[in-house]
Amino acid sequence: MKNLAQSNYSSALETVRNLKAKYGNSWNAINSESAARMVTQNRFKTGLEIAKYTAAIMRKDMADYDADSSNYTQSLGCWHGFVAQQKMIAVKKHHKTTSKSYLYLSGWMVAALRSEFGPLPDQSMHEKTAVPSLIKEIYDFLRQADAIELNDLFRRLENGEDVQNQIDNFETHIVPIIADIDAGFGNEEATYLLTKKMIEAGACAIQIENQVSDAKQCGHQDGKVTVPHEDFIAKLNAIRYAFLELGVEDGIIVARTDSEGAGLTQKLPVSQEPGDLASKYLAFIDGEEIDIKEAKEDDVLLKRDGKLVRPIRLPNGLYKFKDGSNIDRVVLDCVTSLQNGADLLWIETPTPNVKQIAHMVNRIREVEPNAKLVYNNSPSFNWTLNFRNQVYDEMLLEGENMSEYDRNNLMDEEYDLSELCYRADEKIKTFQIDGAREAGIFHHLITLPTYHTTALHMNDLTEGYFGDEGMLAYVKGVQRQEIRKSVSCVKHQRMAGSNLGDDHKTFFAGDKALKAGGAKNTSNQFEAPKVSKKENTTVAKVA
Repeated sequence: MKNLAQSNYSSALETVRNLKAKYGNSWNAINSESAARMVTQNRFKTGLEIAKYTAAIMRKDMADYDADSSNYTQSLGCWHGFVAQQKMIAVKKHHKTTSKSYLYLSGWMVAALRSEFGPLPDQSMHEKTAVPSLIKEIYDFLRQADAIELNDLFRRLENGEDVQNQIDNFETHIVPIIADIDAGFGNEEATYLLTKKMIEAGACAIQIENQVSDAKQCGHQDGKVTVPHEDFIAKLNAIRYAFLELGVEDGIIVARTDSEGAGLTQKLPVSQEPGDLASKYLAFIDGEEIDIKEAKEDDVLLKRDGKLVRPIRLPNGLYKFKDGSNIDRVVLDCVTSLQNGADLLWIETPTPNVKQIAHMVNRIREVEPNAKLVYNNSPSFNWTLNFRNQVYDEMLLEGENMSEYDRNNLMDEEYDLSELCYRADEKIKTFQIDGAREAGIFHHLITLPTYHTTALHMNDLTEGYFGDEGMLAYVKGVQRQEIRKSVSCVKHQRMAGSNLGDDHKTFFAGDKALKAGGAKNTSNQFEAPKVSKKENTTVAKVA
């Protein structure tokens, strides 16, 4: 979005000048340019503004993908506002734009890292308020990233640098969030109420799954229980009503089905006429044909093709689906969701296999040609092993001699430089491109990357710091890398808002302001060196 900073600044400047004229001498201490600068640095005033802005971005991106599958989008799951902020700062630095880059808010990470109960499994046991709170936190940090970067640009402009174009064409760090509402945290009214809070915090896309809310399980674990389509449709409706009530007309609903790995249901829906949705759902229920004389007291029976069938029921009262019905159920779930208000689909799969995903999506597209997926590039998959197995099978079909490989030990490091490993890594590298082209994947995300990177980096740092390397472990492995890679938070005082605060204090108190950014601020040690033109020697730049 171009020239927004410029138009915001000009408009704000005019507004403040008019207000000063209106209120007279009592406003003489207010500097119009300073006030307009602060307005420009805080473009988004509410979460609803963010939700409307980012929903429009997603709608455009979806249309771009429909026109060309290479226009797929990506995100990483973030469990804290600072993590999200650093991600988007890095995206802008490395790729020069935030276009097609989103954020994902994972219910798994909220449960594991943000619950007041402490670390919890992914079973919807965390407080529902934690989800909108994290959305708000993320956007607070992204807005701060805008303010800090623009403040630096205004400082440079005041010092005579020609950065007006960068200010006029400033690209915000604010991007869409796809936010996980799990199975809706209760009935459809509970889903509606929580959705409103998530939208008000800034979410433009709500992802909901078809599991039973009070029996919710992680999509990559066993014991998943799905709900009849009618129950799920009611929650899709609840989300749409919440979007419409709050004026987010372009709001996105991501309908997730866990049916591929779910073998149980809690309810048997009521069929009103042959072939209706409830009837299709009931047809998947496993059962045994019986004579009425064999029926037990209080048995639940179904009539199928003129015969009585006793559904297979577990001791906990749950009903079992027929073995092998999972893919058919996935297809019906997805078609039904799209026909009842969903915009995007999410299919949980047991492995990352483009052909298997494409098989399901192609069946869905026979009914709904524009079906598109949000796909979880999950850390729950062993990507190395999965793709080495896929390539092993391909090489066998090609007639390769595979005797040098132990099929039961393909993770072994001895294979890391082998042809099999090379081909597997290439397939992992192109998985997102291939999935977008062949399997209708509009959005690729990794749910838990920052959970794993935090653990990995702490493992590596503590190994050296508490070992023989001591402080060198931090300096060599962290700080020196931050400096050489220009990581924004190497100057952590600036990243926390110290420079921004100094300028604000100057606006408020003038020459009386007590500022932190003087010559004795140790952050000056991290200023980039500059070369003296006269002596061609490097001298320290002092802030």
